[in-house]
Amino acid sequence: MKKHERVVVIGASTNPDRYAYKATVALKKSGYIPIPIGLREGEIDNVDILTGTPKVSDVDSVTLYLGASRQPAMYDYILSLNPKRIIFNPGTENEEFKQLATQNGVEPIEACTLVMLSIGNF
Repeated sequence: MKKHERVVVIGASTNPDRYAYKATVALKKSGYIPIPIGLREGEIDNVDILTGTPKVSDVDSVTLYLGASRQPAMYDYILSLNPKRIIFNPGTENEEFKQLATQNGVEPIEACTLVMLSIGNF
């Protein structure tokens, strides 16, 4: 995939030990445009964390760091971003949402964003 693509990171946190934080940093370092969305405002590597359901356009991918039990409240929002794909990172697997994504023309991928970036197949 081309660089400079917009990647929405759902479940972002200012805690550097969290995978959503690490993914945001790695996406930026790899030339992507991360758009972190979390419960609280803050920043990751000089990128503001947005809250709620902000309007975001031209989204290539959504990468999830939100457990399956908390995803249903975000289904409509995530699908409204019209991403090409949704990446279900380890611990976020959700068969219902995967089926919903497929029905809406969005490719669901069960993978780890950090691993995908490290081996060059993001």
